Amino acid sequence: MDMEQRRCAELDMDNLRAIKVLGKGAMGTVFLVYDRWLDPSARCPFALKVAEKHSLTGKLDADRRARWEISVLSRLSHPFLPTLLGSCETPDFLGWAVPFCPGGDLNILRYRQTDHVFSPAVIRFYLAEILCALEHLHAMGIAYRDLKPENVLIQQSGHVTLTDFDLSRNLKPRTFKPIPDPVEPRDSCCRRHRWTPSGKNGLRKAKSARVSPMSRRRTSFEAGERSNSFVGTEEYVSPEVVRGDGHEFAVDWWALGILAYEMLYGTTPFRGKNRKETFRNILMKPAEFIGKPTALTDLIGRLLEKDPTRRLGYGQGAAEIKRHPFFNGVRWDLLTEVLRPPFLPSQEEEYPKESGFDIKDYFTKLALPASLPSSPLRSPSVGERPHNVSLTEF
Repeated sequence: MDMEQRRCAELDMDNLRAIKVLGKGAMGTVFLVYDRWLDPSARCPFALKVAEKHSLTGKLDADRRARWEISVLSRLSHPFLPTLLGSCETPDFLGWAVPFCPGGDLNILRYRQTDHVFSPAVIRFYLAEILCALEHLHAMGIAYRDLKPENVLIQQSGHVTLTDFDLSRNLKPRTFKPIPDPVEPRDSCCRRHRWTPSGKNGLRKAKSARVSPMSRRRTSFEAGERSNSFVGTEEYVSPEVVRGDGHEFAVDWWALGILAYEMLYGTTPFRGKNRKETFRNILMKPAEFIGKPTALTDLIGRLLEKDPTRRLGYGQGAAEIKRHPFFNGVRWDLLTEVLRPPFLPSQEEEYPKESGFDIKDYFTKLALPASLPSSPLRSPSVGERPHNVSLTEF
């Protein structure tokens, strides 16, 4: 059964068999599953996110966020964004399916590289695709609000896809100002049409800690609807979110800058000993760069502008960022046709007929299957990234 046929098929949880657990989070457990009636040989498994209704923290808000994610996925149609394959609901569970990405997430991929960092050429490729995905979301009036390496997955093709949309939100689209002059380069940027992996020395990864968040205040903005929800992963939270000023699409451009920095150096720029110090750094500390300035560090610096109205992307959105010299030579219209991305996942596995386990039994027995993969993110030697922060209404 091909993807289009499956996308039109109704999901019945009783017909689904789980091959393994792909991950667990506050909103539910993600399984690799197949339909034992429509796909008995498990040739086309897919990812199923399952939320136990009775165990959702803050049930009303969590249930609303889960249903919101389903509604967002049902509207997406972009090569670097997931599509909703189907959903199912029982008195105890709510589940929704998206295509499986066998390459894992960008954080796992980074830890497999020399010195746990990517080369600028590889960073250019991934940032370009992520930028296109965010551009599409913003055009739909959706602020993503949860960009981080763990939410950037690698498809079988080697291209990226974003995941986890429960923190996203509809915002009133902004009317852009007249397009400014091209961004003035401080350094030349080499044109490359092919991306090849290489290593680079990075900064040492800091330990994480958790404390209460800083107090927030609300001030007015001159244009467009803004959200005052306090959401995101603390190392990726923008200054306007920390201050409680209200925020809009520019929070995604800040997060893109944090992501680029972590891909380049192996750590985020404002991580402190605890949450309070991290937030203070976000508000007060400039990002530090190693070595001579480059087009990449210039891009990061412009994305990490603490005043959102001066941040690259605020004036003209993604189009403004695409014009930066770091992306010179990128054929935006041909990104999906790149046949040799920096990294390709291994060929899809074959699973024995009637393999796997029952999803409902998994929750009943509260037992993890032996096939649960260990992520470098969860390794004590690496340190766990602080959880998402969500302190006000969705």
